[in-house]
Amino acid sequence: SLSLKSIGVKDETYEITYQILDDKKDKGTVCFRAEWYDGQYGVIVLKNKKKEVVFPHTMLISGNEELIPREDASAAIRLIAALKSVDRVSEDWPIAAKNLDLFLHRDLEYGKNLPQVGVDLNQAIFYIPWGHNKLIMDKCKTDKEKALFFVKKTLENNWSRAVLMNFLDTNLFEREGKAISNFELALPEPQSDLAQAMTKDPYNFDFLTLRENYDEKEFKDALMNNVQKFLLELGMGFAFVGREYRLVVGETEQFVDMLFYNINNHCYVVVEVKTRDFEPGDMGQLGTYISATDGILKKDGDNQTVGLLICKGKDNILAQYAVNSMKTPIGISEYQLSNIIPENFKSSMPTIEEIEQGLND
Repeated sequence: SLSLKSIGVKDETYEITYQILDDKKDKGTVCFRAEWYDGQYGVIVLKNKKKEVVFPHTMLISGNEELIPREDASAAIRLIAALKSVDRVSEDWPIAAKNLDLFLHRDLEYGKNLPQVGVDLNQAIFYIPWGHNKLIMDKCKTDKEKALFFVKKTLENNWSRAVLMNFLDTNLFEREGKAISNFELALPEPQSDLAQAMTKDPYNFDFLTLRENYDEKEFKDALMNNVQKFLLELGMGFAFVGREYRLVVGETEQFVDMLFYNINNHCYVVVEVKTRDFEPGDMGQLGTYISATDGILKKDGDNQTVGLLICKGKDNILAQYAVNSMKTPIGISEYQLSNIIPENFKSSMPTIEEIEQGLND
C-alpha cells in the first residue's frame, strides 16, 4: 500500500517533498511547490524532479474539490501548509496517504491532458473547479476550441457540474449560433453577431414528453409548463415576457406566440413555434409581429427586436432565401424532440375507474 514520508520542507519557498513508498519499496519522490504565476500563487507538482502539471487555481485537498479564489494569493501557501500538517499529525496519515494516492494516480493523468488541448497557464480553464475541468476533458478530448467553449460558458453562466454535463451531452458546441438568419444584413455590428450567437440549431426539447400526434397548442402548453427548462435551453439572458402577448395594432389585436426580452442584447425576441416544417408564408406574420413590437414596446436604449421561428423541420436553402427577402431580423431553427408516447400506449397503472370497479367486485 502507498505511504508518503516527508523528506524535505522549505518554508522560505513554500515547498514540501515526499518520498513515495509502495509496500515499503522506494517509488521516487513527489514535490508540491508554490510558485508565482501572473500575479498570483499556483502549485507546481514534480514527480521524481520532473514537472508533471501545474494547478494555478484548482487543487484536490484532502479528497475534496476546492476552488481557490483568484483574488486569494495565499491559497497555494495554505495548500502547502495543509500538506505539511499531515506529517505532524500521525492519525491523519492513513487518510492523507489515500487521498494523495488518488491525486497522484488519477488527477495527474488529467493534468497531463492539459497540454494536449493546447491550454496554457493564463487561460480560463484554471478558473473553474477541477471537477468541471475533468468532465470537459473527458468529453472534449483534444478539441481545444470545444473545451475552451465550455469553460467560457461555465464561467459566464455559473453552471453547476450537473448543468455542464447536460450541455456536454446535448452537443451545445455544435448547435450554438447555427440558426439560418439575415442578422448580418438586417442588423448593425456588433448586434448582428450577438443576435446570431444567442441562437441554436436545433433546439433540444427532450425535457418535454408528448403524445405521438401532438398539436401546436399541446406543444406550446408543454413549453410553458416547463418554462424554466425552456429558458435554460434558449440560453443566457432570456427573460419571459408573456405568451399570446397582446399587441393593439391600429384597430386590430395581434397575439405574439411567445415574447421574451434578452437582457444581454437589450432587445425583445419574438418567438414563433411551428409543429410542422418551415413554409415561406410564415415570414410575413413573424415580420409583422417584429415591426409591431418595435413600434409599441421598444424604448430608448433597446436594440431592434429580433424574431426567431422554431419549426419541426426546414429546408436550409429555402429558409435562407426566405430570410434574405425580409428587412426585419429573423432567425429560423429546428427543434428536436425524442420523448414521444405512442397513441396506443396504455399505462400499466390502473385508472381510478378500474380501481373502483375492482373494489365493487
